[in-house]
Amino acid sequence: MMAGQPEISVVIPLHNEAESLPELHAAVVAALVPYADRWEMVFVDDGSTDDSFERLKALREVDKRVKAVRLRSNQGKATALAAGFRETQGRIIVTLDADLQDDPKEIPRFLRKLAEGDDLVSGWKARRRDPWSRRFLSAIFNRVTSGLTGVKLHDFNCGFKAYRRSVIDELRLHGELHRFIPALASWRGFKVGEIEVEHHPRKYGRSKYGAERIPRGFFDLLTVLMLTRYTTRPLHLFGLLGVVMGSIGFGIVSYLSIGWLFGRWIAGRPLFILGTLLVITGIQLVSFGLLAEMIVYGSNRDNDPPVDVVLK
Repeated sequence: MMAGQPEISVVIPLHNEAESLPELHAAVVAALVPYADRWEMVFVDDGSTDDSFERLKALREVDKRVKAVRLRSNQGKATALAAGFRETQGRIIVTLDADLQDDPKEIPRFLRKLAEGDDLVSGWKARRRDPWSRRFLSAIFNRVTSGLTGVKLHDFNCGFKAYRRSVIDELRLHGELHRFIPALASWRGFKVGEIEVEHHPRKYGRSKYGAERIPRGFFDLLTVLMLTRYTTRPLHLFGLLGVVMGSIGFGIVSYLSIGWLFGRWIAGRPLFILGTLLVITGIQLVSFGLLAEMIVYGSNRDNDPPVDVVLK
């Protein structure tokens, strides 16, 4: 039995991982032996169609430190994590996948890294036990994401992470934004660290990720860039795009107008239509940016600044 409020909460999202759950539970329990009963384990069944939830109920019967949340349908990892976070009580939250590729025995290493001063510690699967195609795509994704967000991590996709409660309290997850949690946390001023972790081959079942992640990941990256760089200054984005497109269009129209002065006919030329379209689009983008600035200004009172310490 667990005495008092737990200090560590382990959140594990899963989808059709019934075979791995007893072994995973035993591994987490073994890893947290030094912490006595000052921890809890929160499983989130993301609409599984096998008997995963039945296994979770059986684990709950023998270990009251286990909590189980079942979503009515498959909502995706970000939603599952958010549901799990809502049920946690610990001041430290650890997340890992349920497929046994993450090794729970490394949880104490994450906790020691947090104790050194980091607010979020992300795992780095330096030697991945995945097909070469997944490793190749992941390497490209990580390099692009690190360059565009400015967060210097080797592995954004790793689900093995540890957080302070303050980070979780400020995160708002939806869609597929779980991949970009370090970028979102860094934007809010939290210190993000990384440790290398062991990665095991999948023991049961099969991977839930396919080629459809590529376009979703691209659009999610655009979402994160918008949230972290331009939420409070949308005109900087839309205004820049509008000025660039409008300037190109104005240059095209000016070139054709000068030709018209020297007797060259411009009506009906595709280049003239393109130039006009670019000018109009540029004006619309700038106007859209101005309207967005007005909306941000009007709603800014509802956005809490990332205050760390107040001395009075």
